[in-house]
Amino acid sequence: MSIEVANESGVEIDESALVGLAGHVLTRMGIHPLAELSLVVVDEPAMAQLHEQWMGEPGPTDVLAFPMDELRPGSGGGRRDDDAATDPALLGDVVLCPQVAAKQAAEAGHSAKEELELLCTHGILHLLGYDHAEPEEHAEMFGLQDELLKSWREVRPER
Repeated sequence: MSIEVANESGVEIDESALVGLAGHVLTRMGIHPLAELSLVVVDEPAMAQLHEQWMGEPGPTDVLAFPMDELRPGSGGGRRDDDAATDPALLGDVVLCPQVAAKQAAEAGHSAKEELELLCTHGILHLLGYDHAEPEEHAEMFGLQDELLKSWREVRPER
């Protein structure tokens, strides 16, 4: 998989850990091994601008997902087990804001790194077509998110 990180936030983050997590999530979701994903880390003003422009809501948010190719786990197109898929998918961009993540982490009682892991996973699931607008969707997406994070924390290198 091709996973690129662009850190434009001015905050030092563990880029290799984010790449490892993203690869883990995509592999566990059965995404084509040549799929491409971009992780963009921005500061609060940049995130506020994106949030307002694309979601019509003021102020910065924690994560935004901008899908490119239509891709859903279990639907074929780009999945690793789909012999007919010859073109790897361009999944899209997950945009993260570490300053917002740090505030949320403090409120949740865990580290900013753990919050960024949660948000990265959440954003990837959005790229894959998951949503949480309806109660059933919320239960499915957050259950899967928890499962993916648990499996990552069991196999990842030392924190």
